[in-house]
Amino acid sequence: MAEVTAAAVKSLREKTGAGMMECKKALVEAEGNEDRAIEILRKHGLASAKKREGRIAAEGIVGSYIHMGGKVGVLLEVNCETDFVARGDEFQQLVKDIAMHVAASEPRYVSRDQVVATDLDKEREIARAQAKNDPKNANKPDQVIDKIVEGRLNKYYEETVLMDQPFVKDPSKTVADIVTEKVAKTGEKITIRRFTRYKMGEGLEKRDEDFGNEVASMVG
Repeated sequence: MAEVTAAAVKSLREKTGAGMMECKKALVEAEGNEDRAIEILRKHGLASAKKREGRIAAEGIVGSYIHMGGKVGVLLEVNCETDFVARGDEFQQLVKDIAMHVAASEPRYVSRDQVVATDLDKEREIARAQAKNDPKNANKPDQVIDKIVEGRLNKYYEETVLMDQPFVKDPSKTVADIVTEKVAKTGEKITIRRFTRYKMGEGLEKRDEDFGNEVASMVG
C-alpha cells in the first residue's frame, strides 16, 4: 500500500474542498494516486472545489488594510465569479481578513508556482548543505537527506507563500483552507490574484519594529 503523506492530503484538500479525513481515505483507496482520489471524492459528491476549477473568476474586489497609525498598508485583489457574491458579506470579510493576514505575515508570493526558480534552487542548495553538515545526519542515505531538504523547502513555502501560510486569525488552518471554505459556502470559484504590501519607511534607516506581531495581537 502506498504511503499517504500529510502533504498529499493537504494538496488533495486544496484541490477538492473535501475534509481531511475524506481526502486521506480517498488517497488510501487510490493507492496514493491523486487523480484517482479526486474521482473517488467526486463520486461521493465531495469534490466541490474541483468542480469549479475550470470556471472563470473575473469579478471580485480590490480590498485594503491599513495598520493602525498608517505603518503598514496592503492592497489585495480577490476574484470570484459574480458581482452578487463580490458584494456579499462572506466575500467582503474574506478579503478584509486576507489583507490583514498579508500585513501581519509578509508573504512574497500568492502561490508556489510564482516562486522564482532561481530563489527556490538557492534555498534547496542551502537546505542540502545544512542537512549534510549536520552531524546528526552523518552516514544517512541520500533518500533521507532528500526528505530533510523537502521538509525545509516546505518550511520556506510556509514563510513566503500566502496560500501556504498559517492563517493569522486561526493558525490551525492555512490561507488556502480559508479560501476553500469560502468556495464551499458561496458556491463559486474564488482566487487571490495579487497583492502589494507597503511598509512605512521600508528601505530607509530607522528603528526596527515587529509590525507582524502588532497586527497579530489585534486579532489574537
